[in-house]
Amino acid sequence: MMNVDGIAFILCTLAVWRLTHLFSQEDGPFDLVLKFRKLFGHGFFGNLLDCFYCLSLWIAMPFAWWLCGEWISGLITWLALSGAASLLFKISEKNQKQEKI
Repeated sequence: MMNVDGIAFILCTLAVWRLTHLFSQEDGPFDLVLKFRKLFGHGFFGNLLDCFYCLSLWIAMPFAWWLCGEWISGLITWLALSGAASLLFKISEKNQKQEKI
């Protein structure tokens, strides 16, 4: 049985979404994030920073470790955090496309 606090999970999901969105979609203050992405070019890390879904997996990892004490519940929570952040990304992406029409 998993013992994950619901409020902490929601907060971690929002944090994963926000950090992933910042690093993969935004330029950041003074274009710092954009310069950071350009620094890595088109290599492994550059491609990782361009893909929201890939990056959310890596960003969710420490949050899952923080939320769970056992490795099996941590693995499930890790995937759930990344999946929830991806759903939020899909919803926000869809709303942005509708605003442009």
